[in-house]
Parts: sequence; C-alpha cells; structure tokens
Amino acid sequence: MTRAILLENGLVVDGTGAPAQVADVLLQADRILAVGPGLREQLPAGLSARDLEVHDCNGLAVAPGFIDVHTHDDAIVLDAPGMFPKLSQGVTTVITGNCGLSLAPHVVDQPRGALTLLGNSFRYPSVAAYAQAVAAALPAVNVAALIGHTTLRSACMQDLALPASAQERQAMCELLERCMAEGAIGLSSGLFYAEAMPAPAAEVTQLAKVVACHGGVYATHMRSEMADILEAMHEASDCAFEAGVPLVISHHKCAGPANWGRTRETLPLIDALAARQDISMDVYPYVAGSTVLREDLVDEVIDVMVSWSAPHPEMTGRMLASIAAEWGTTQREACTRLKPGGACYFQMDEEDVRRVISHPRSMIGSDGLPHDRHPHPRLWGAFPRVLARYWREQNLFSLEQAIHKMTGLSARNFRLQDRGQVRAGWFADLVVFDPARIRDLATYEQPLAQSEGVALVFVNGALSLDAGRATPARAGRMLLKPAVAARA
Repeated sequence: MTRAILLENGLVVDGTGAPAQVADVLLQADRILAVGPGLREQLPAGLSARDLEVHDCNGLAVAPGFIDVHTHDDAIVLDAPGMFPKLSQGVTTVITGNCGLSLAPHVVDQPRGALTLLGNSFRYPSVAAYAQAVAAALPAVNVAALIGHTTLRSACMQDLALPASAQERQAMCELLERCMAEGAIGLSSGLFYAEAMPAPAAEVTQLAKVVACHGGVYATHMRSEMADILEAMHEASDCAFEAGVPLVISHHKCAGPANWGRTRETLPLIDALAARQDISMDVYPYVAGSTVLREDLVDEVIDVMVSWSAPHPEMTGRMLASIAAEWGTTQREACTRLKPGGACYFQMDEEDVRRVISHPRSMIGSDGLPHDRHPHPRLWGAFPRVLARYWREQNLFSLEQAIHKMTGLSARNFRLQDRGQVRAGWFADLVVFDPARIRDLATYEQPLAQSEGVALVFVNGALSLDAGRATPARAGRMLLKPAVAARA
C-alpha cells in the first residue's frame, strides 16, 4: 500500500474563503483522503500509524497550491522543468498561453515581435504534441494551456498587419477547434500587440464562439490599458458576451500617469458587466509592468528598466534614462537602438494596484517573463508578496480571502477540475507556509532572489519542496480539459 502523508495541526486555509481552522490533512497517492482534527486517531480502514509520514505543521498554514493564472511559462516548463522560481513561491499550477501568445499550435524557425516573449521553441503543431512534450519533460508543476490568438494568426495568415480574411478566419477556427478538442482550456488575445492589433472585434468573437462550444474561457490583454481603457473593456466584454464565453481581463491596470486613479471607473464597470456575464480579472502586486521594448511606452516621465537587449546585452538591468544620457539621445531613440529587447515600465499607481488586488473578482497572476536576462521580480516573488505586503502589512483582506484569490477562485474561473481547495477527494496540490514569515525577497535590482517562509509544497501528492529546497520529485501534469458535448 502507498504510504500516506499526514500534515498535522496546521491552520487549514481551504481556498474557499471560509474561516481557517486548525486541522489535519491526510494525503495518499495524488489525492487528499481526509481533512479534520485528530486524523491520526481515526485513520481510514487499511491505514495504520506505521503507514504514515507525519509533518508537524503547528504554527504553519496549510493551503491549496497556488495557481498562477497568468504566465508565459509555455517553453520554460520544457527547458527548465524544475520550475524553481514558481515552486519556491508555493505555485503548483501555471496557466500558459496568455496575451495571445502560445507555443502551440505553431511551427516557426524565427519568431518575431511579441512571440519572442516565449523564446524560440515554436515546434508544436498541436496541443497534443505540446502535451506530449510536457509529459516527457515532467515539470515540477501542473500546466494548463490557453491558445493564443496571435499564434493562430501567425499559423494561418500571410500578413499579420491586416485583418484576417474570411478564409483565414475559418482556418483559425478549425485549428482552434482541434486545440480545444485536444484539451486546451480556452483562448487568449493580445490586441495590445502589433501582430494582433489589426484584428477587429468580429475576428475575436468568431474564435471565442469556438471556445464557448467547448466550455472554455477567454482571457484578453486588451487593446488599451491607457486612455482608451473603457472602450477596450467594452470591446472585450461585448466579444465574450456575444460568444457566450466567460471573460478574464488580463493583468488589469490603468497605465500611464494620465490614467492613474481611473480604477475608480474601471472596477465599477466590471461590477456592472458582471450583472450580465461571467467576468473576472487577474493582477500582479507591483507598480511596474514588463514587456517588449516599445517606443510608444516610453514617455520620458515614467522610469523604464531594460530587462534584455539583443544588440546591447551590456545594458541589461540599467535604467533607460541613464542609457540615453550616456548615449546623448532621447529615451525613445535609445529604446530604438536597444531593440529587440524587453523592459520593466513603472507605469502604475500604487493606489490603483491596491484597489484591483482587493476587488473580489481579482485573481493573482505573476505575468513573469522567464526568458528575460534580468526579469521583473514578479517571476520569483508575486505570491509571497501578496501575503506579506497586502495581507500581513496592509491588511487589505483576510488571509482566507488572499488564499482564495490564489487558489479556489482561480480554479473555478479557469475550470480546473478538483483543484484549488483543501478538500477530501481532490488532488493533493498543497503549500505549507509560515504566515508570520512568508515574504518576497526579489527586487528590481536583484530579481532572482528566492522568497522565504514556504516550508513544504506537494504537487499531486508528491513532496516537491522541503524546507525551501526542491526535492528530486517532479510530479506536474498537463491539465487537459475534459471533452464536453459541443453546444449548437
């Protein structure tokens, strides 16, 4: 018989938002057997105390493994399957394929533009091929995949500077249909990026209807997060509403100093839209975003830190203003010289971040870029930062609400079956952490620092992190969406 694991006397925060309680959690194989007090004295038939591996969790919290709903980990789960930047935070599942960018279904030798955010591993013509690669790599975390609109455009179109023709739309729909049938969980778009910006709303809606037939979700990096944010929100919600698909607004923010404070407009709009449709959002706990170098994001006002540069790798980690001064140019001219590259843009206001992160419809996503030479600190620290800064220090929400945003709410919105709760019969994805000590240590200057306070992480019942160190176990799986009867 497989040995059982008993997490004893921990503060169980079950992921539903319900009050935490001191209890035991019993695991066997990949499932949770029981949750409750005194389980050592009331073991299920066939188990004895000799069969137990006991972990004393007194003074520690036991929660569902964190679900990172917004990642660009598509390639890194294959190239560096230990996934230590995520595992060390307590993350047990990553949602890939965000912002319209997914490795599958596309084969290309030299990706360009926004696709470079995923690296150069575009060799998977189908979700089935990608899932096979994940199974072979055996990552330390679970993987669930969205299909990127930009990836579909790149696979089916000759000229991405144009709207798709009727024939190209049909080809994208057929390709997306196969992806959904093979287990993708939904569609994402990145209308903010040049490769998808020419796509009209009707193009997105037509694809979203395919997703709706399979019970999937639609996540969007909207066309604008700046001056035209309200128009972009209406476009996104109308597309999802017409298609009949749940909407997730990616990394919700009001970007640029001229738009600071506008969450007072955007969040009430989300609440109003929720009266007619299923809508949620994700958020990362920082005032800087990170993406490719773009002149239109350089306004000579906000700070910009270079995260990588192909022609000038020596400038990695430096501020754009300093580089421009050294070169005797404007910041936009310096940006052009540094391309292709990436940067962190300090474009948000802290009060806006606080409003979004405390909203009941917001989930936590890191949006980290693992291929950057000098990445945004969110790659290593997003989840502990929520607990340290916004729960423990600022008391924006309860511990139960914080965990719900990282687990149960995320699993529900992305339709992850039997995950996101500490519940008997559900998968044993769990994190054990010290509520008094957990905190992020990654900074913009030193972004590769491991967070502290995470004691144990179990992925599908396997102890994958112990005392802050990865174990040899790698038990992550590709979470393929079960097939559903297509709706007319």
